[in-house]
Amino acid sequence: MQYDSLDCQSPNYEVGVYECEVHLKFRLIEEKGVMSDRDQLLDTLLDAFNNGSDEYLEPFEILVDAQEIPEGNASALMRRRLIRLRNCRDRVT
Repeated sequence: MQYDSLDCQSPNYEVGVYECEVHLKFRLIEEKGVMSDRDQLLDTLLDAFNNGSDEYLEPFEILVDAQEIPEGNASALMRRRLIRLRNCRDRVT
């Protein structure tokens, strides 16, 4: 996944680190071969859910939780990304 939309935006934004949990439960009519390919399964399910309810998709449970966590709890890679975003913002102002 790319998050380039955060790169060097206007100086009026703040960023934080969030721990997110999503529980989706839905029924889907799909080709059987797609469902057996574990590498593509999550992408297929998220694409189907993102396209919205239709005659092939029936959502019935959606739970979402996102909580900001201390930056120290993030991985080193995420902390470096935060530093780059903040440095970029400082150059823009």
